[in-house]
Amino acid sequence: MNPLDHPALTDLGFGAAQLGNLYRAVDDDTATDAVTAAWEQGLRYFDTAPHYGLGLSERRVGAALAGRPRDEYVLSSKVGRLIEPNPTPTETDLDNGFDVPGDRRRRRDYTADGVLRSLEESLTRLGTDRIDIVYIHDPEEPTDRFDEALGGAVPALRRLKDEGVIGAWGVGSKDVAIMRRFVTEADPDVLMVAGRYTLLEQDDGLMRDCVAHGVRVVAVGVFNSGLLSQPHPGAGSKYDYADAPRELIDRANRIAEVCEAHGVSLPQAALAFPRRHPAVVNVCVGMRTREQVRRNIDLTRQAVPQDLWSDLVQHGLLEEER
Repeated sequence: MNPLDHPALTDLGFGAAQLGNLYRAVDDDTATDAVTAAWEQGLRYFDTAPHYGLGLSERRVGAALAGRPRDEYVLSSKVGRLIEPNPTPTETDLDNGFDVPGDRRRRRDYTADGVLRSLEESLTRLGTDRIDIVYIHDPEEPTDRFDEALGGAVPALRRLKDEGVIGAWGVGSKDVAIMRRFVTEADPDVLMVAGRYTLLEQDDGLMRDCVAHGVRVVAVGVFNSGLLSQPHPGAGSKYDYADAPRELIDRANRIAEVCEAHGVSLPQAALAFPRRHPAVVNVCVGMRTREQVRRNIDLTRQAVPQDLWSDLVQHGLLEEER
């Protein structure tokens, strides 16, 4: 079965960046309990990456899923960053956002050899014999690596898919321009669109391209780094990993007011919004604890009235669908 057609993708996805100690540490038991809670609630799509905690997230996800029926869930990871010993170790990796020892480092590599090495190492950390979906991770950072990925990673991933080693491949990024180039020039199966199709941002051109080329979308960053995760965002709210500007906080609160008039919270609407688009097959959200799993599942499974979206359009707070 094509993993993009797997029933696992009809529900919320479990994003495992937090299990790599994103911003702050979480212990092994808490991480395992979060994955267990997701499984108990019926979630069957799990996404991770070598980048998340210098491999810690992959190791934790693999350990937590060990013994689960492999055909019952979809597992995705990413290529583009190789994890190597750090010749100048640091106390932590917090400069890159992860509270783990800095005894290793990331090295960008979007070549065919880099992809094969990355996947082999990910399989070892995950303790599994296959990864269902593989994303080329952040090919725009810190500089545009499109050409390297197009000439190396893309043909390697196509070959692995043709050989049945992986089920699907795509690109995970927050850069609209580079994602549009991949869609039109590389024919990926799927995009993991980070923070660019949300209640605050709707890049219609990218999504139209996806529909036109038959590319599916997994929407992530739907809370825009936290700004939309609170019923009433205030000062200090984050947007794109930095403090949100006042005008965006005000806009988010105006959206929240319209949502509340329909009996819907802002986080509930933020989770529901991307699923309305025909290209979107899954919304994947980062989760750190059992409590966060329960909250996100509860929000996702609450009905949102259709009138809310048209009301937001009338208030000039949402782009009209074309």
